[in-house]
Amino acid sequence: MAEDTIPALVRAAAGRYGPTEAVVEGRSRISYAELGARIERAAAACLASGVVPGDRIAVWAPNTTDWIVAALGAVTAGGVLVPLNTRFKGAEAAYVLRRTRATHLFITGTFLGTSYVASLRRAVGEGPGPGPLPGLSRLREVVVLADDAPDDFRTWKEFLAAGAAVPDSAVRTRADAIRPDDPSDITFTSGTTGDPKGVVITHAQTVRVYDTWSEITGLVRGDRYLIVNPFFHTFGYKAGIIACLLRGATMVPQPVFGVETALANIAAERISVLPGPPTLHQSLLDHPARAAHDLSALRLVVTGAAVVPLELVDRLRGELRIATVLTAYGLSEASGTVSMCRRGDPPEVVSGSSGRAIPDTEIKVVGPGGATLPPGTPGEVLVRGYHVMRGYFEDEAATARAITPDGWLRTGDIGVLDAEGNLRITDRVKDMFIVGGFNAYPAEIERLIARHPDVADVAVIGIPDPRLGEVAKAYAVRRPESTLTADDLIAWSRREMANYKVPRQVEFLPELPRNAGGKVLKTALRAR
Repeated sequence: MAEDTIPALVRAAAGRYGPTEAVVEGRSRISYAELGARIERAAAACLASGVVPGDRIAVWAPNTTDWIVAALGAVTAGGVLVPLNTRFKGAEAAYVLRRTRATHLFITGTFLGTSYVASLRRAVGEGPGPGPLPGLSRLREVVVLADDAPDDFRTWKEFLAAGAAVPDSAVRTRADAIRPDDPSDITFTSGTTGDPKGVVITHAQTVRVYDTWSEITGLVRGDRYLIVNPFFHTFGYKAGIIACLLRGATMVPQPVFGVETALANIAAERISVLPGPPTLHQSLLDHPARAAHDLSALRLVVTGAAVVPLELVDRLRGELRIATVLTAYGLSEASGTVSMCRRGDPPEVVSGSSGRAIPDTEIKVVGPGGATLPPGTPGEVLVRGYHVMRGYFEDEAATARAITPDGWLRTGDIGVLDAEGNLRITDRVKDMFIVGGFNAYPAEIERLIARHPDVADVAVIGIPDPRLGEVAKAYAVRRPESTLTADDLIAWSRREMANYKVPRQVEFLPELPRNAGGKVLKTALRAR
């Protein structure tokens, strides 16, 4: 790739694929040339709003054209993108905004019946102070991606209009000053202890990894890509938007996953590429109205993030005649991609592994003492390569724990390598489990539930779920005299945390099983 920064990639894509459809959203259809122009207008507005290189710019919105334009406009202006999970509640979003000292926030209006602005205001309060949200003193500008906005905020249209006086040359100069090794984004991932941590990835890492991803998957100009994976996630933003910019594929963003909507989009837009977690593909295959939709354009599926049954691979290839079905493994700390199957791999390799290391990447499996283990022996997966994160944002101690002095990233995952180098993830050192493609971390959920006034103690594990793969189950100890029920705690959790974190089951115990050191024995809870 000649382009080694995201602004350079945006400009090159506009020139290379000019008349090709870039984004289709409902009746709106824009070309790559127009997308490039919109992104530069957004960058001009960022300059007018005072964005300086290195400012953290947050986007809290679903998959839309406006998300693409706002995010890439901010990055073109030298900002560092901070994507916020659309399932966050106000307090969770406020934590990330404070932690990064974000200067600007692009926020959706009402989404799924929730006012994100009201949710954030409730979380940070209305106290005296500078800025549009006094509880977030570093936040200088809040832009609502809608036609109206509260006082002290600006609408998207007003924000863009303010950039009209900024010359194109100023935008170009700012974009050209960005270096490949500059940070491009900070994606927050929750650890098993402590607060969520921000993973810092550079422009060059992002472009190079997803140029490789696009090459391995066989993504080409003319492909039509239904992006159901959320843009706030590496799978949606980088394997979606960035990959399409690299290859000239058409993006069809879908804000919420609904099987009927996905089937309609695949048929109406002749979708050829559909990455997503196994639950997405299983839902499509099993939907009773599937036969009423023409899915014949589908040719490429990329999945991962959970166990992939051989039956699913066989059904995608057999029933839907999808030529290429690939699995992959990655984590935010390694720019989202570590290993991938290759076109032509047999079904049992695709379903039974996450493929082999991508080029210029090393994978090894080690025992508790750090010694490299032979093929077929399970141990912790370590990764080394150009795409390992620069570190956790302003957290040297956590970075030192995650990356060894000689550059190996400790993934926290247990895996097995076979003789051909195919990696199979078998367990998680850190107890993480995956809910419908979303990483869920017991320690974070436990910390949130512990705030309930009637909960004296709590432990969370992942349990199997036929639809989502895994879901949370909470074991809780009530405070004396409490009459808290399981339904009460689940309902409370839905108000306090993102839906994928909410326990689907709650069991009350007189006390949690603990070892002599006071650590909860989760093996005993799983055995129940």
